[in-house]
Amino acid sequence: MLLVLGIGAAIWGLGHLLGASKTARLYMLGLLYVIVLMIQVALPEGHGLRQLTGGSPALWLILGGFVALGLAYALVLRRVKARAQAGEAARAAEVPAKPGRMSDSELERYARHIVLRELGGPGQKKLREAKVLVVGAGGLGAPALQYLAAAGVGTIGVIDDDLVENANLQRQVIHTDARIGMPKVFSAQAAMEAQNPHVTVKPYHRRMDPGIAEDLIADYDLILDGTDDTDTRYLVNRVAAAQGKPLVSGALSQWEGQISVFDPAHGAPCYQCVFPVAAAPGLAPSCAQAGVLGPLPGVIGAMMAVETVKLLAGAGQPLRGEMLIYDALWGETRKIAVKPRSDCPVCGGGS
Repeated sequence: MLLVLGIGAAIWGLGHLLGASKTARLYMLGLLYVIVLMIQVALPEGHGLRQLTGGSPALWLILGGFVALGLAYALVLRRVKARAQAGEAARAAEVPAKPGRMSDSELERYARHIVLRELGGPGQKKLREAKVLVVGAGGLGAPALQYLAAAGVGTIGVIDDDLVENANLQRQVIHTDARIGMPKVFSAQAAMEAQNPHVTVKPYHRRMDPGIAEDLIADYDLILDGTDDTDTRYLVNRVAAAQGKPLVSGALSQWEGQISVFDPAHGAPCYQCVFPVAAAPGLAPSCAQAGVLGPLPGVIGAMMAVETVKLLAGAGQPLRGEMLIYDALWGETRKIAVKPRSDCPVCGGGS
């Protein structure tokens, strides 16, 4: 048997040196196998040539069976890969260049939106053509990003300089355990594109700072702020108000969340009208310091996505001039009126 294996190795190596294709070398090995098997079956037991080639056909039959199983597995795997690649190509072909008519896949995907009287086809088209920037891919950004992508908002930007950590996964549901250590914006991008290949996701792995805020916000129609950093909140509010962009803002603390639409261009207050100065140190502890209920960001983040859809599609009454407060511990919601301040250094009362 060792002699036959040696001959097989020689055929393979010599064929490689002579430039024979892998298929040709496999055919030669197959021919060698058939010859050896014929020797084992045709010659009488004890014949010298039969002894040199293994002495028994059983070993060769077993070996042939294993090889056949391996070849069958490789063939099936190749066909499965080919089908998967063909499916990916077909799905990619379904995504039309923008602007343009929605594909059949999009029409089916957004059918529950299109049948809504307040949205319909025109509303869905507005979502498809809209550009939304989400500041923060954490607790509030995670559900907001998922629902904006699922809803078919055409271009979604997300800016965050953090990496995914194990402690985030209790509430930041767009990220996974396998993506711990990955920048949050790229983790979010992977989840959003897997959810909806028809949307464009633009990740910005950096901190929002005065050097980029004006140019970045200018590229988008509407801004969502889900950060827990006071300086960033005031910066985003200042630039959004100056450019006349609506700002959907959410915040969390322990069991309570709040949401409002700050839009001075339409007579509503800006963020600094309601919160003229930052809270003193210790009065507004972060989620890491005070804790937060895991599902609470999902509730408020989803509400932020709802307000975004309403604003983009012109549906219903957005939370302009109102702040909705949700108390998860007691299952209560309430709304309070918020008004522009004439002495606001950012919007001057909306003037």
